Amino acid sequence: MSDGEEEEEAVGEMSDGLQVELFHPDSDREPGDTNIQKLGFDIHPIVFPVALLIIAAFIVLTVGLGEQASAAYTWLFNFIGENFGWFYLLAVNVFIAVLLFFAFSKYGKIKIGGVEAEKEFSDFSWMAMLFSAGMGIGLMFFSVSEPLYYLQTVPGFFGVEAETGAAASAAMAQTFFHWGFHPWAIYGLVGLGLAFFSFNRGLPLTFRSIFWPLLGDRIYGWPGHVIDLVTVFATLFGLATSLGLGVAQVNTGLSYVGGDMLGLFAIPTGTIPQIALIAVITGIATLSVAAGLDGGVKRLSTLNLYLMFALLGFLLIVGPTVYIFGTWVEGLGAYFGNILALSFFTGTLGEGASTVTAWTVFYWGWWIAWSPFVGMFIARISRGRTVREFVLGVLFLPALFSTLWLSTFGGSALFNTLEGSGAAMATYNELGQTVAMFAMLEQFPLGAVTGILATLLVITFFVTSSDSGSLVIDHLTSGGKHDVPRAQRIFWAITEGLVAAILLWGGGLNALQTAAITTGLPFAFILCLMCYTVYLGLSNEYEILESEEFAETIEELTDDENVDVVTTGDQMVTDISAEDDEAVGGD
Repeated sequence: MSDGEEEEEAVGEMSDGLQVELFHPDSDREPGDTNIQKLGFDIHPIVFPVALLIIAAFIVLTVGLGEQASAAYTWLFNFIGENFGWFYLLAVNVFIAVLLFFAFSKYGKIKIGGVEAEKEFSDFSWMAMLFSAGMGIGLMFFSVSEPLYYLQTVPGFFGVEAETGAAASAAMAQTFFHWGFHPWAIYGLVGLGLAFFSFNRGLPLTFRSIFWPLLGDRIYGWPGHVIDLVTVFATLFGLATSLGLGVAQVNTGLSYVGGDMLGLFAIPTGTIPQIALIAVITGIATLSVAAGLDGGVKRLSTLNLYLMFALLGFLLIVGPTVYIFGTWVEGLGAYFGNILALSFFTGTLGEGASTVTAWTVFYWGWWIAWSPFVGMFIARISRGRTVREFVLGVLFLPALFSTLWLSTFGGSALFNTLEGSGAAMATYNELGQTVAMFAMLEQFPLGAVTGILATLLVITFFVTSSDSGSLVIDHLTSGGKHDVPRAQRIFWAITEGLVAAILLWGGGLNALQTAAITTGLPFAFILCLMCYTVYLGLSNEYEILESEEFAETIEELTDDENVDVVTTGDQMVTDISAEDDEAVGGD
């Protein structure tokens, strides 16, 4: 190592020490300091075993009670939608306002990980991973079926005639609303809070750390355990439910492409084939998660993005190109023109309450329930980015890409319905949402090829979601450590698939989906409180960064060998002592 490299490394170590001295809380606790390390596992002594007990108990009750559990979950969801729908809408609007305030205020220049933190992933890889984990699979499922539904059943907010051009414009605006800025604001708020308190404060990478300004060291006690257990529950069952329901689309898609489109083979549909698909997808996810974040998850996420671009680009070329771009622009206009009114529309004072409860509240509850999972994963990959860069990247780019995707696939389906054969709508009405995408692709050249590509994309999205979820649950059940043993990652990847298969076999997935969405209500209150705790953390960080003592320390950091920073009351005292040049390998 050269003298310059040694000096750079020494300065880096000193700056890390400075970050610890000035910004980390005054606590003798460290992430995972009470963990049990046996049999290749590194587990939290309470969260890990209690989480397993809760998971097992919930599976037994859901499968054992069957229809009774389903009825209970449905009643609970309807009760929340009818009585707390207004709160969901108001809360998510607050999240957007808070995020924008953090980004464009003086706090926007604060860097996640500290002043010397460097980006772990390139911008492209970062975007690929956060998008794949966020909602890629949902776009595959709903990008065709949702606009077609609204074309026939126009949301009451717009008050236009069904199956007309005005209804198509309303359909795209409503769909953009559900997949645009609002869901990404939820993910962004959670991701920012987790990233800041983990990387800037040295706290565990778990949900409990966000409440350090209010709880202090009590986050390491039962209040913190309960927060993390609820997060594990929502994450695992949300993923297992999505995996179980999603294989229905893969199963139906393979059957439709192989039988109806190619006429070669008819893949059976049903519980057994879907369980087999879960086994295959879980096997791939296990291999990927064993390879780690950089070796497996990043590569698959990047592959996802390339496949998405390939499918998107092909349909843009062979599909109704001018119609698609016209739909995109007109849809954006209708979306932006009505975004404030849509954001606060509850349907209480007129028609449209059914759309709000069945769709908007459903989505908002789903995004909030999944926010610990997606937010924690986004936090894990965002070290080295400023608050402003983080917010703009998470809030705007994926949302705008989603609108282009929805316009391409939803717009093509609307074109076929309003100006073409209408086959896509007919198949959708006959066979349901799971085949809507494939029925639309069939109306354009190389429909069988694009149908196979779409099926492959659905599978890879499931794998990356499973990967991401496994890594998140690893953090939660290992006391917030950033790196966990490979055996533990493999254990949770297999557990996700096993839970999905058991619930699918027992008929409990639909009930569980409702239960997972319902967890959004308590999380909504938690996220509202989190807005305040993140503000406290950023405000404290900004005060230290702007202090004269900090500026002097940074200026002298590269010229001196030892930097000792101590605090006395409200004043910071910088003690800089120079030793001989050999301390840093100088000349």
